[in-house]
Amino acid sequence: MRGRPRHPAHQLTSAHLQAAYPFMGEGGLGGRGVYIGRDVYSGASFCFDPWVLYEQGALTGPSALVAGQVGRGKSALIKTYLARQALFGRRAVVIDPKGEYGPLAEWFGSRPIRLVPGGQVRLNPLDAAGGREERVALLGALVAGSLRRALEPQEHTALDLAYRAAAADGAPTLPAVQHHLLHPTHEAAASIAVRAEDLARYGRGCALELRRLCEGDLHGMFDGPTSEGVELDAPIVVLDLSALHGSPALGVLMVCVSAWLSGRLARDDGIKRLVVLDEGWAVLADPAAATFLQRSWKLARSYGVANMLVIHRLSDLTAAGDAGSREAKIAQGLLSDSETRIILAQSPADLAATRELVGLTGTEVDHVATLPRGVALWKVGERSFVVEHRLSRAERALVDTDARMRSAVASP
Repeated sequence: MRGRPRHPAHQLTSAHLQAAYPFMGEGGLGGRGVYIGRDVYSGASFCFDPWVLYEQGALTGPSALVAGQVGRGKSALIKTYLARQALFGRRAVVIDPKGEYGPLAEWFGSRPIRLVPGGQVRLNPLDAAGGREERVALLGALVAGSLRRALEPQEHTALDLAYRAAAADGAPTLPAVQHHLLHPTHEAAASIAVRAEDLARYGRGCALELRRLCEGDLHGMFDGPTSEGVELDAPIVVLDLSALHGSPALGVLMVCVSAWLSGRLARDDGIKRLVVLDEGWAVLADPAAATFLQRSWKLARSYGVANMLVIHRLSDLTAAGDAGSREAKIAQGLLSDSETRIILAQSPADLAATRELVGLTGTEVDHVATLPRGVALWKVGERSFVVEHRLSRAERALVDTDARMRSAVASP
């Protein structure tokens, strides 16, 4: 210090301390909840639990959206978060289109529920929660998603009457609905003042689309009663759809799984659950499927469920439809209903959409553009945190999704 000028210490009262030194890091969300990592600015531990924050009034909804480029630590964050919540007695369900969450389920002593065309495991989507209206809405989403267009009024009517007839025979299934679409009763037709052959014509297109799930290339997954023993009893339940990863039908399959899941979640067993929908773009790209997903998001609080929608980039939401369209509004509504937004690094091309959709400040945009792997911007309600995710040694082995790539490079 010799030779340097000495400056007198600045003195002031504690009443003015906040103006003299505006702290960059706030106190965090408290110590209740699972440990995520380190708050980059305050250096303190960062813990998060949507149910705790909901009870405190810090959040009005428990659902979250996670966005991040491939290779930035998105999967590692989600897997360890679910594993840590399981230690608190919480359970989780993952709709897994890529087959990446199997080791997580096995870590907790269960095996993934793998859905394969022509397979032995079936889920009945008409076990969905709610009454007739909810299940007819599901049928409409499935058919409209396959047809790639909105349904006509007569098609909606045919679906409604077919569902009523199938339910009157007992527990309804997709094959039963398909049968009544192709072979409506005279009583059903008379209820809308048409002949049975006219009603069959109204519903024929719907029946042929349902045929894919009942007898066609997608049979053997949703074409009967739910297989015995398929429940949500394990700490981590993984619904593996990887047999159809990349298929144009993936959105339809995810809707079927979500519908079946809603029926199980509606059973009030007092257990708090997290539901992760990975590869969310597959649903958002389909207007009918996105509409059904929005219904599930709205029911999260009544089920005691915290949903997590996982996408690569926020621009996936704007890609759902033209600006101002119904599809775009649905996708952006999902973002509005997700008060927790966890944003890992985004590409420069996506920064403008990220800023607009999430309402980032200029400083936050600069952070998102340069976040290293494993660091995320957490927007929790009106508060923001930059958090470095921390992993234990055991967790590193669990979340290592690069192992196959390294082994492939090492092989001759």
